[in-house]
Amino acid sequence: MSEKLALALKYAPQGIALFNAAIFLDSLRYKFTDHPKTQEIFGRLDSWAASVGFPGLFGHTGVFSQYVIGAGELAASVFLLVGAFYAPYRFLLPIGALIGLAIMSGAIGFHLFTPLGVDPNQDGGGLFKSACLVWMFSGALALLRARDFELLGARVLAFAAPA
Repeated sequence: MSEKLALALKYAPQGIALFNAAIFLDSLRYKFTDHPKTQEIFGRLDSWAASVGFPGLFGHTGVFSQYVIGAGELAASVFLLVGAFYAPYRFLLPIGALIGLAIMSGAIGFHLFTPLGVDPNQDGGGLFKSACLVWMFSGALALLRARDFELLGARVLAFAAPA
């Protein structure tokens, strides 16, 4: 393996973690302030959910409200950043990647299979493209740091073991 490729692979997890966390943290200003764009998107999703028998699913107090999704993005960001830049907690990095993968899988699915569509903001699909990019990077990060799941398992077992 070339020296440049080895160096790129060494720092790729930190770069991916920074990128994904930046996307997640940037979205929180919309979700946590009940921005009109967020109201429009989650309102459309809630109307669709009501039409298939699940009213309130995406409402302000729903299971998939903007606040719940935002809290998941905040947790993923914390896990990504702490795991990427604080070595004793590197096992948090793939957890953040898996949370990001789950959230973005839902986002992509709702963009593709509901009336929301891929361009709800009429901006060329920027939101959808960001979701796809974060989804792809989250999957790559989970694969790159898969060996850290062993460390996580050891930590969980050590925590759960009787003293």
